[in-house]
Amino acid sequence: MKIAFSALLMALGLAAAHAADERIYRCGNEYTNTVTEAQAKNCKLISGANVTVIQAIKPPPKAAGTGQRSDSPEQRAKESDAKLILEAELKKAEAKQAELLKEYNNGEPERLGPETRNNQKYIDRVAELKAAIARNDADIAGIKRELARVPALASSGNSNSSGR
Repeated sequence: MKIAFSALLMALGLAAAHAADERIYRCGNEYTNTVTEAQAKNCKLISGANVTVIQAIKPPPKAAGTGQRSDSPEQRAKESDAKLILEAELKKAEAKQAELLKEYNNGEPERLGPETRNNQKYIDRVAELKAAIARNDADIAGIKRELARVPALASSGNSNSSGR
């Protein structure tokens, strides 16, 4: 029994010594223990360090049909609702834009009470109006982009939400 145990210890000792003698080379982000490959790639020898390399798990390839949109009645209803909301927001933003442009009056808005005596207040208000017009214009462009992303609905698309 002692002989078998000592033989096992000796075998483990030899395996550990052999693993310690194995040379590991670093080639950029890759590691190898093949001398010829290391010489071909000008790899650096790593000494005195244990290296643990874990291979990345590659995700399975996607099936050809997984990127398609769902065409269920629920999805069509959601898209219809989204389109109605976006159209309402667009109308509201366009009305606000018309109001701002009317007040801006091509860069010459009417002076309000305190602005007749203090020109800086007038200049500040004109700059604020101009910035508000630019912001609102960007909002309108964004809403139009979102509307373009919503798939085109059939002419009877609005009838889906009437049964609620």
